Amino acid sequence: MGALSHLRVLDLSRVLAGPWSGQILADLGADVIKVERPGSGDDTRAWGPPFLKGANGENTSEAAYYLSANRNKRSVTIDFTRPEGQRLVRELAAKCDIVIENFKVGGLAAYGLDYQSLKADNPRLIYCSITGFGQTGPYARRAGYDFMIQGLGGLMSLTGRPEGEEGAGPVKVGVALTDILTGLYSTVAMLAALAHRDQTGVGQHVDMALLDVQVACLANQAMNYLTTGTAPRRLGNAHPNIVPYQDFPTADGDFILTVGNDSQFRKFAEVAGQPQWATDPRFATNKLRVANRAELIPLIRQATVFKTTAEWVSQLEAAGVPCGPINDLAQVFRDPQVLARGLAVSIPHALAGSVPQVASPIRLSATPVEYRLAPPMLGEHTEVVLEEVLGLGAEEVRQLRSAGVL
Repeated sequence: MGALSHLRVLDLSRVLAGPWSGQILADLGADVIKVERPGSGDDTRAWGPPFLKGANGENTSEAAYYLSANRNKRSVTIDFTRPEGQRLVRELAAKCDIVIENFKVGGLAAYGLDYQSLKADNPRLIYCSITGFGQTGPYARRAGYDFMIQGLGGLMSLTGRPEGEEGAGPVKVGVALTDILTGLYSTVAMLAALAHRDQTGVGQHVDMALLDVQVACLANQAMNYLTTGTAPRRLGNAHPNIVPYQDFPTADGDFILTVGNDSQFRKFAEVAGQPQWATDPRFATNKLRVANRAELIPLIRQATVFKTTAEWVSQLEAAGVPCGPINDLAQVFRDPQVLARGLAVSIPHALAGSVPQVASPIRLSATPVEYRLAPPMLGEHTEVVLEEVLGLGAEEVRQLRSAGVL
């Protein structure tokens, strides 16, 4: 039994932030019912190629993007633009602990599926709304997407090569990080609301915004600005507060050096054959190294090119200096630590025999994550959910399907 196996979640969200949060709850044991549009479903079902390959190597209908955020859920297709569909969703919500939605502000009120409407039938309900800008403020009714929020929220101003270098300019992060972080924060918020409900018996509305999360996750860079009044600039792979903490060239590629304190710098200098760096009045402390970054980094780059990446990693690890290679994803999933931690799993799938998944990073000793269900095919569980949760008979389900509600 998963840690959250006593909970039922109605997932009305699509794309990534909401589904990511729903998948976390599902991995922890919650019964997550994903409500999708008949005929098309979650937008990401069509966000391919790549698509999952069938037994004979042919493309199936399941896009890899969709498969990344929807395992352990049950898919139900309901057209809630129609009164009969609205009734079904309201009845499902009345039997759920959590609702997750990411429609525009006020978008579900027209269907009677907003928080106030559902709360009337289920005062214990936790209702999580995920939008680009939140339920209030001058941007509240705007649509918000990860890429746009990375720009608006400052992350891209910090990401990319410095001005004056070849290829300089703002760059987005290589995954939809703002969506992912919003999904994580939303999960934390819902669990906090559940803890409050345990004490009071009353649910609440959770208002999550991509922009809020993006700004909150600027972390030390935000504080660098707030404490100085000077906006940080792009440094490429360098760190604004620690030196050396970036990539360096080697005889056969590149590696990452992450020196976190003065002791580690002394050890690095010894391995590099330049022990005098550790006592140089320009470099002896991190504060000095940050101030004299422009002098130190070229010296290090001149030294690192004389050994291979493997030699640097081996020698520096032996000396206790944090470092590592720059892997592509093929190398990541062959890495012995990744293999030892079981970060790639496989789940049986009706169309392909099995579907690969990236494992949850959550490790609980008493209630471990379980991989019960592959990301569902569109409407795969419509009949069983409506019969099991709402008690509908097979004939009523057939009539609803014939009428185009399901």
